Amino acid sequence: MLLKIEGSDLGKFILIGDRVLIKPKSVSQKTRGGLYLPPGIEEKRKIQSGYVIKAGPGYPIPTAIESDEPWKDAADNLKYFSLQAKEGDLAVYLQDNAFEIEFDKEKYYIVPHSAILMLIRDEDLIADK
Repeated sequence: MLLKIEGSDLGKFILIGDRVLIKPKSVSQKTRGGLYLPPGIEEKRKIQSGYVIKAGPGYPIPTAIESDEPWKDAADNLKYFSLQAKEGDLAVYLQDNAFEIEFDKEKYYIVPHSAILMLIRDEDLIADK
C-alpha cells in the first residue's frame, strides 16, 4: 500500500520513536550476466538498501516516579535511548517491515529500527557535505 503525501519540504517530517525515513538506493535494472530485469522485480526482494534521510529520537526511557512528594508538579522529562542510524548512512533493511510513502514524486520508506540489518557509515562522505 502506497501513501501519497503532498508538500514541498521534507524537513517538516517528524519521525516518532524508533522509526527511520529511508530513500531507496537506485538499483541497476541489469544483472551481472547482462540480462535486463523487468520493472518492479527489484522492489519485491526481501532485503533492500537505501540512504537514511531522517531518524526518530529513539526508544523512550521511563522516568522514575517520585511518590514521596505529591505536591510537586509532574515534569515532562522524557528521555530517549538514541538510535544507531544517522542521516547519510546506507541502511540494509527488511522490505516486509517497511511502509512505503510517496513525497514530491519520489519514493521513501518508513522503517522501524529493528528492521535494519546493517548500516554502512562513510565518515569521508559526511565530512565532504
